[in-house]
Amino acid sequence: MAEHVNAFLDDALGDSDAVDLAQRIARRELSAVEAVDAAIVRAQSMGPVLHGLAHEAFDTARHNAGLPRDGFFAGVPTLVKDNIDLQGQPTNHGSRAFTADPAPRHGAFTKRFLQTGVIPLGKSRLPEFGFNASTEFADDDPVPNPWNTAYSAGASSGGSAAYVAAGVVPIAHANDGGGSIRIPAAACGLVGLKPTRGRLPSEMLGSMLPVRIIYEGIVSRTVRDTAAFYREIEKVYRPRRLPPIGDVSAPMRRRMRIGYLTQTPVAEIDAETAQALQRTIALLESMGHRVEEIPAPVDEQFAEDFSLYWTMLSFMIMSVGRRALHRSFDRAKVENLTRGLYDDFGRHRTRLPGAIRRLRGLSGLWSQKFSAYDAVLSPTLAHTTPQLGYISPVEPFEVHFERLKQYVAFTPLQNVTGDPAISLPLGTTSTGLPIGMQLAAAPGDERTLLSLAFEVEQAQPWPSLAAA
Repeated sequence: MAEHVNAFLDDALGDSDAVDLAQRIARRELSAVEAVDAAIVRAQSMGPVLHGLAHEAFDTARHNAGLPRDGFFAGVPTLVKDNIDLQGQPTNHGSRAFTADPAPRHGAFTKRFLQTGVIPLGKSRLPEFGFNASTEFADDDPVPNPWNTAYSAGASSGGSAAYVAAGVVPIAHANDGGGSIRIPAAACGLVGLKPTRGRLPSEMLGSMLPVRIIYEGIVSRTVRDTAAFYREIEKVYRPRRLPPIGDVSAPMRRRMRIGYLTQTPVAEIDAETAQALQRTIALLESMGHRVEEIPAPVDEQFAEDFSLYWTMLSFMIMSVGRRALHRSFDRAKVENLTRGLYDDFGRHRTRLPGAIRRLRGLSGLWSQKFSAYDAVLSPTLAHTTPQLGYISPVEPFEVHFERLKQYVAFTPLQNVTGDPAISLPLGTTSTGLPIGMQLAAAPGDERTLLSLAFEVEQAQPWPSLAAA
């Protein structure tokens, strides 16, 4: 019977989160070399089980650990997801349709991330081009969930999430085009904040889209790690059009008005998820917050428009892969999901202008629908984490895509509107898997989400595999 796995040891890393580890390194209680060496040992132990690394850079990490470093997180080991550039490593986007050359320079986000002091051990795995909500492959080992290896770790930042949850590194890069920070955070019992549009630097593809739905970020085991990441990266990248997040290190004193959603246009919430939502509502009310149900802000048209937009992304990749990715790109080698999305777009492409117009019109949704609220609560996902194989790329496209839409029913909205949203591990299934709850806020108001997350974490600390 499959069961949990983890890499937590009585070593230099212990069960430290990134903030604690950074402070211990700063106090010279241990060195960056010791921290990185311990993380490499952990990565090697988890490799045959979790399969979470796309590319290893252990020697480079050891070398970098011995160099002087600036930044609050100086010496903290991490991972960079394999869909942005890390100098000297290939960027293969989870695909076997091409073989990338080593990147000549860091990507826009990677450059800023490294300025906080973190040291990458390599690159984490994602499903092909990040299209799936489970990090599974047609002809390779999947990334299982460390809480139960028969289940999915989520996606598309599944490799990062699995290794953070298992204790290989305390924080890791993730990005989100339809929920891919929040989905694996929910599956693996982590904190996953998708920031406001423009909060962090975008890679070239994301900035070129007609509706900018791709966001960079991290996954972590604690709220304070996520808060510290945004505080520190703000020192090296400060968007002018957004209010600063600053140093959020404690709950907010004021009581909030919180709306909650129980419905989606396309999917029913399953029983265990609904129970976790009700328990979260009761927790917030016990803290003195005013919590009330609100109607779904979008209808089936939104689901159709976003699905069409998602298929467009595959069309773009298939059309320009040889020029934009690598000359070796072979369309015949992509997986069923990528090919199915491409074909589906071809059948419905005439609807795209209307879909883009409607999606763009949602950028002001918060002021139209939610202005009376400080935050909006919903499940992160419509049902509990599936077993491996349920949304696998070997499934026929029609079956796969329908299951995908039924699972990922809540998260895409904030990708379109640009509003921030955070997933917190506030429930547990009968089989011991985490259940994520999502809180969203107004554009630029990550401070509210982090303050509320601190309060929830203090009131109901979530389990960690370090204690398993």
